[in-house]
Amino acid sequence: MKKFAVSRETILFLVIISLILIISTRFPAFIEFSNLLAVFNDSAPLMILAIAQMVVILTRCIDLSVAAMLALTGMICAMVNVAFPELPIVFIILISILTGLFLGAVNGFFVWIVKIPPIVVTLGTMTIYRGLIFVLSEGKWINAHEMSDAFKAFPREQFLFMPMLSWVAIIVIILFHILLTRFPLGRSFYAIGGNPHAAVYAGLNVGKTQFLAFVFSGGLSGLVGYLWVSRYSVAYVDIAIGFELDVVAACVIGGISIMGGVGSLIGAVQGALFLGVIKNALPVINISPFWQMAISGSAIVIAVILNAKSTARKGRNILKKEK
Repeated sequence: MKKFAVSRETILFLVIISLILIISTRFPAFIEFSNLLAVFNDSAPLMILAIAQMVVILTRCIDLSVAAMLALTGMICAMVNVAFPELPIVFIILISILTGLFLGAVNGFFVWIVKIPPIVVTLGTMTIYRGLIFVLSEGKWINAHEMSDAFKAFPREQFLFMPMLSWVAIIVIILFHILLTRFPLGRSFYAIGGNPHAAVYAGLNVGKTQFLAFVFSGGLSGLVGYLWVSRYSVAYVDIAIGFELDVVAACVIGGISIMGGVGSLIGAVQGALFLGVIKNALPVINISPFWQMAISGSAIVIAVILNAKSTARKGRNILKKEK
């Protein structure tokens, strides 16, 4: 399985490089270093949320509320900024993360304590969180002129030739790589997804671990909520609507098994980059946005087939073949 995972990541990496080279034949400027950095920066929110979704999927769950948590947290951060424009950005970021952690904990509570299936819980909270945005904002938008300059500037600030949005994504990648590979909690995500019954006998609390996975997902969604709203300088009810589908797609394309227990962080990041390259490349070479959907859908189908084949188990043949 480990060999397949490495091979899968290598193949996806080569596919991304090939795609970039093919696009550069139609639009040579696409391969310029500054443009590739821009593609990485545009893909940063999807990378962060793909990591959030990956942690949940590893435990045999799914979180369909990531975009709704993003939107609700973004609206809360925007409203706090309007009410307290002098509040330092570090506190805004802290508010975004804490709000996301709470929303993720709500999802985890219903999955762990109330024993409701994750897909049902997150479908419900997705609608509830969207509704809360409308209640809090009364359906109104918060636009750029209402936000403070510091609030809008953080994701765009340059540090060592890259915007802070890209650096935040890199930091998240590093931190979660350490979590998944160096800490018992990270290994328990894989253990529970791989075989929850064996995990129980090994002394792992399946429900509590799934709860923590949802908490992590909420925290990262909250962080992206602030980054998204501040980058685009607008907050409204339907912000990032449907984005949860891109997040799941990035995970599946990156080799994260929807059956749990299989996948790597670098695969999730590559899946997000793949979708980011398609999103940024097709418009500049005058290809219809509908082809973007077709290519993404085809990649998902192929990825699911590969995942199914890799996780298939051969049963014992207890019957002798007739001669």
